Amino acid sequence: MNTAIDLLKAIRTGRLQEVKAVLDAGAPVEFLDGRGDPGLPLGVACFMGYADIVRELVRRGAKVNTLDNTQPTSPLSMAIRGNRTEVVKTLIELGAKLPAGMKTGLSEQEIMIARWRGQQYGATTIAQATEAAPDAQPVFEEIEMVRCYGTDTSVLDADMIRAAREMDKKYK
Repeated sequence: MNTAIDLLKAIRTGRLQEVKAVLDAGAPVEFLDGRGDPGLPLGVACFMGYADIVRELVRRGAKVNTLDNTQPTSPLSMAIRGNRTEVVKTLIELGAKLPAGMKTGLSEQEIMIARWRGQQYGATTIAQATEAAPDAQPVFEEIEMVRCYGTDTSVLDADMIRAAREMDKKYK
């Protein structure tokens, strides 16, 4: 049984439970691709568009940032090449650093909100917290809405945008 190959197969199928099982069986969360660049599992998950798998890999120690996030094999570049804007948002929430001028497919508001969510909910510290306490499990609240007919979310959107702008000003 080759755990690295099994991990890549599980990621490519998009089955989070299989990814967890293979990682629990001892698969490394980080290993090199064919060119010698690190982070192949996270890069594949980003390119394929599996945000839940991206979160799991980062929670287990995969690195969101490379030395240069403009490299074609960086998680951010892989998500952009795959045209996976939800994964780009997830990476920003998890602390990915956006190089100046990089075209992400997101609006400035979406980037600000992703940064705000990362700081607000502690998502940017998941990798750091995992290093400090490997057994600690981050808590993600999932809200399932079956129907939202007649719900006006524009006020909520405006509040999030305002908060994101305030946070952006605070850290500049």
